[in-house]
Amino acid sequence: MGRVYNFSAGPAVLPEEVLKEAADEMLDYKGTGMSVMEMSHRSKAFDDIIKDAEKDIRDLMGIPDNYKVLFLQGGASQQFSAVPMNLMKNKKAAYIVTGQWAKKAYQEAQRYGDAVAVASSADKTFSYIPDCSDLDIPEDADYVYICENNTIYGTKYKELPNTKGHTLVADVSSCFLSEPIDVTKYGVIYGGVQKNVGPAGVVIAIIREDLITDDVLEGTPTMLKWKTQADADSLYNTPPCYGIYICGKVFKWIKKMGGLEAMKAHNEKKAKILYDFLDESKLFKGTVEPKDRSLMNVPFVTGDAELDKKFVAEAKAAGFENLKGHRTVGGMRASIYNAMPIEGVEKLVEFMKRFEAENA
Repeated sequence: MGRVYNFSAGPAVLPEEVLKEAADEMLDYKGTGMSVMEMSHRSKAFDDIIKDAEKDIRDLMGIPDNYKVLFLQGGASQQFSAVPMNLMKNKKAAYIVTGQWAKKAYQEAQRYGDAVAVASSADKTFSYIPDCSDLDIPEDADYVYICENNTIYGTKYKELPNTKGHTLVADVSSCFLSEPIDVTKYGVIYGGVQKNVGPAGVVIAIIREDLITDDVLEGTPTMLKWKTQADADSLYNTPPCYGIYICGKVFKWIKKMGGLEAMKAHNEKKAKILYDFLDESKLFKGTVEPKDRSLMNVPFVTGDAELDKKFVAEAKAAGFENLKGHRTVGGMRASIYNAMPIEGVEKLVEFMKRFEAENA
């Protein structure tokens, strides 16, 4: 069987040329006579890989010198604990709850201090982003936390919250490197890479240096102190070497594609094809308020659970994989990350039109 169109929310589609390059280097990376999977993380060859990867992501995102780039493990979910452990000096933080992952981060933070939900879109199954222009943020809050793109619900902040001078922390797992961002507006940006950047097992954290200190909550594990990781250049213990190597290749691929401006244009074009169809379809409809729609994750339903099931099954048979929606929303979800080619979305829409004609 050939390659399918993989609409999985993560681990997700990777650029085919990156996979081919990795395959070519699988047995012998650049004349070392071994795979990157086998080499020491202290070797010259791996040192070049991780340094190169950091240089490329700095170039792509325009990361200023006073921010550290860390390649970590433990999934984005581990940062749900690391964030309060490293930042909760006053034991107080403001959370904006716009989906399952923001909610989990908020619940985790409650274990370490007074986490306050200053806004939420739970009242409408997280189908919109609340107005964050004038939130009631506690004066002594250590930070304001958001999940910028909500993978399950298909929403995205189009403008960042007014944090009223407080440090902004953002989980960007599912919109990482999908468009240009101004890093200086954030104190901490982190994300699991398995949606837009690489294989599962790596978390990239971009942290302003003044937030990396020894002044952490008592009982913080050595491994969860950002300072431990920053002082050791992400090599405190064996990092996820192979995953970092693939991320590095994806950074080079994005550069070759024209950088983040080009990625944004490519992603907007893809998303428009699908959203335009959903807006005119009599059978399918999107579940998100149009102004808050994500470019990466597109949930949609027919309104009939049995028909949804039939659609997912027939789509799979036609080579469109992983279209079943998350159990909390039901229906379908197409994740159309950077590496999803435009024809994947065009063919999906053709298939949906056919399905609609047959099941109207």
